Amino acid sequence: MSRRPSCLITGFTGMVGSHLADHLLAHSDWEIHGLLRWNDDLTNVDHLLPRINDKDRVGLVYGDLNDHPSLERAIAATRPDYVFHLAAQSYPQTSFSAPIETLQTNILGTAALLEAIHHAGRQPVVHVCASSEVFGRVPRQYLPIGEDTPFHPASPYAISKVGTDLLGRFYAEAYGMCVMTTRMFTHTGPRRGDVFAESTFAKQIALIEEGRIAPVLKTGNLDSMRTWADVRDAVRAYHLLVTKDPVPGAYYNIGGSFSCTVGDMLRHLLSLSTRDDIEVVTDPERLRPIDADLQIPDTSKFRAHTGWAPQIPFEQTMYDLLEYWRDRVRSGRNFLVR
Repeated sequence: MSRRPSCLITGFTGMVGSHLADHLLAHSDWEIHGLLRWNDDLTNVDHLLPRINDKDRVGLVYGDLNDHPSLERAIAATRPDYVFHLAAQSYPQTSFSAPIETLQTNILGTAALLEAIHHAGRQPVVHVCASSEVFGRVPRQYLPIGEDTPFHPASPYAISKVGTDLLGRFYAEAYGMCVMTTRMFTHTGPRRGDVFAESTFAKQIALIEEGRIAPVLKTGNLDSMRTWADVRDAVRAYHLLVTKDPVPGAYYNIGGSFSCTVGDMLRHLLSLSTRDDIEVVTDPERLRPIDADLQIPDTSKFRAHTGWAPQIPFEQTMYDLLEYWRDRVRSGRNFLVR
């Protein structure tokens, strides 16, 4: 009897990892293994815990990007046919205060994972998740941003993702591994971490609506242009990436089709609020020393290869994000305002 295909998801408990698990449960027959650190927050995968406990196609394997032997054990235990490398120190603002940790986790951690796969003697299809932040501050003449637009990273996080991006391509070219790299542009939705602009805005609105904080919403830079995608469209793209005629060494821009400034996004969220007295103030601590801007992608290469296109409109994504935070705030939990 042949075994089911097996996949390993690093960053399993994050927004993207948890939505990817949901998508694969609905649209594949794969065994899904989530890489887990001992202190990971399981909130995003709470709904999967019954399946994990019953060993119903979902399992956990302990490992850490900064602990190479643990990655070797995880690869040996799961014998993956597919690897989705999503784990990272993923917060650009945090990377300014913890640059060394960011660089170590994202660059050396990616190298450790790819080394573990390489020396295990397996040939899985590997997705390395870089970021649109590698393009950073893009001159207008390079818009829309194509795959070969020069990198101009604007944070230690972005620099670390340049390293991640290049490592993925190196292991494909040097060792014949089927590694593909993506630069996903802004993607959001339910379970988005509250250190990201749209999610902290939605969280603050929800707290204000419940009377938990004063009607003052704190922001950083509102002028940066972003192209928005829904996380559920993103994970659908990642599934297609590894199953639709994968090309070793390929690299793709993936993103939504709706662009607006962070300020426009905030105004839309405020239009959904039950309160009309919310004051918006700039918090200097939320401003980056430099900021990525004009994040408008050309995604034609990936669309042509896979047939993927975003399906969930910006308005639905923002509504679902706000409803996610309303539900969490109503649960009665205590929250830091971030």
